[in-house]
Parts: sequence; structure tokens; C-alpha cells
Amino acid sequence: MKLDEFAFLNQQLAAMLRDGIPLEGALRRLCQEMRAGTLRTELQALEADLARGTPLADALKSRRLPELYRRMIMVGVKSGDLPGALTMLADYFQRQNSLWVRLKGLMVYPLIVLFVAFLISAGFALLWFHIIGPAILVDFNGWQMPGMTSSAIVILQHVWIFPVTFGLLFLLGLAVIFVPALREKYRWRLPAFKEASVSRVAASLNLLLKNGVSLPEAIGLVEKLENNRDAAADLNRWLKNITSGVTKFSEVAAVNRLFPPMFVWVVANAGEDLAAGFQRAAEIYQSRAIYRTEVALYSALPISVLFLGAVVLSEAYLVASLFLAFFSWIG
Repeated sequence: MKLDEFAFLNQQLAAMLRDGIPLEGALRRLCQEMRAGTLRTELQALEADLARGTPLADALKSRRLPELYRRMIMVGVKSGDLPGALTMLADYFQRQNSLWVRLKGLMVYPLIVLFVAFLISAGFALLWFHIIGPAILVDFNGWQMPGMTSSAIVILQHVWIFPVTFGLLFLLGLAVIFVPALREKYRWRLPAFKEASVSRVAASLNLLLKNGVSLPEAIGLVEKLENNRDAAADLNRWLKNITSGVTKFSEVAAVNRLFPPMFVWVVANAGEDLAAGFQRAAEIYQSRAIYRTEVALYSALPISVLFLGAVVLSEAYLVASLFLAFFSWIG
């Protein structure tokens, strides 16, 4: 589901609940205004279950909604402030959507460049193997070619490597964007994406702690939501340290594979108010992710131009080498 649409829906739902509209009535009204899709189907099923008298906890279990969202709904119900919980969820999903849109924009330029490079190199390879190559090798057979031309022909015999390489890199980039498993694998390893991931974990913990969830429960839930094995291992280590009696967060998160020391220091400096510490860490790492994204976006255009220029010049060099042989033969 689209995070921005989900955030807007929760804002509307919170406003309706504050106006005194029952939850099932508010869901029914929202579904009437939504376009057809997975989110509308799930909310219609949730409204139908509530209308039949199904308890909210049981109705949420059977719905394909984010685990954090389902947990926060129940926390809001127990605390008697469901509109407040929905508003916080809307802010959370809106921030995540804004950051993810920036990160996807970061990958647009490299993908365009790789696709154009693939088209240029594929066209040149087809031209060589089907038109130029056979004619050159037949007409100049037995002729002493210049050294520049000889080396160019050796490269041209393997020129298919370039479109294959560019094509595979382009497909890999598309897969990282559209295949969740690959996206989760590289999310903690690439600059800007790692900062965004740290920010998301901190924002999730802040959201849970602000609504009265205990620290061990919050860490346990975020661990279940985290698909990266190393990040989940760090969170599991925190949980074990807490259950063994460690109280200071600097000692709870002393050893990590992915979470940076600065993150631990920011949270630990909040003292007993860990929710504020996680909120501060989320803001810092979100700002760092945005900064890295903007720097990459500003540098992407000139780098793209230089890369495409290098591809064009390399193929122009090969063509010039062939013409050199032709002129030598005329002479």
C-alpha cells in the first residue's frame, strides 16, 4: 500500500473519531470515498467484522495491515486515546513516505544512465557483428593493419560484454526497487539508505514508548518487523541485555553490528526519557539521510553526463581505429 495514502487515511479517521463517529461508521465512510485497491478491501473487511460484533483485536488479526499499525491501534484503544494514536501513526507513515520518495528519486538518474548506455552499446554491438565486422574482416584479410586498429578489433570481438554488463546492472537496480527481499538486503549497506533505516527503527521505538509500551516489548516488536538479519540480531542483543538486568541504554546497546555509536550516544544522553532520545535520533538520522540524498542528486547529473560521454567516446575511438585502417589501405 502507498504510505502517503495510508497516512492521509489515518488523519481522516482520527478526525472522524474526534467528532464522535463510531469506528465502524468512520471506516464505512472512508471506504466509500476510496478508490478500489488492497487497502480499501482490507478496511471494508475490517468494518464488516466490527459491524458483526467481532472484537477489534480479533478483527485486526485477520487483516493484512502493518504489524506496527495493528499494535498501535490496540495501544490507542487501551489508553482511551485512539484518535491520538492514529494521528501519531499518520505522522510516522508520512515521514517514512517522504524519505522513501527521496531515496527512490536518488536511483532514477543511475537507472536512466544505465539504460541509455545499454541501448548505445547494444546498438553498436549489433552493428559490428552483423554489418561492419564481417565486411572489415573479409576485406582486410591478410592486410597488415595499424596497431591501433588491431587492438580495436580484439576489443570489438568482445564488445557484447558492454551491453550485457549495462543491462544486468540496470535490471539489478530495478530489482532493488521493486523486489522487497533485495531491497531489504541492501537497505542497511548503502549510504542514505542506512541512515533512513536507523531513523525508521528509532521512530518506531519512539512511537511505541510514547504510547505506553514498555521498552522490552517495543524492542521485541521492532525486532519482529525488521527483515534484515544483522539489524534484528542487534535488537535481539538489546533485549537480552535488558532481561539480564542491564538498565543503562549505553550498556544495553554497547555492542552492535549495524547501529552506529552516535545513535547509541544520542539515545543514552536522554537519560530516563528514552522516547525523547529515540525521537531525537530519528530526526538526526532522517536529516542525514535527506542530506546524503540531496548531495547525491546534485552530483548525479554531471556524473551521468561524464559516464555517457565516456561510453560514447570509447565507441568513437573504436570507430576511428577502423577508419584508420581504411585510410591506410587507400594509401
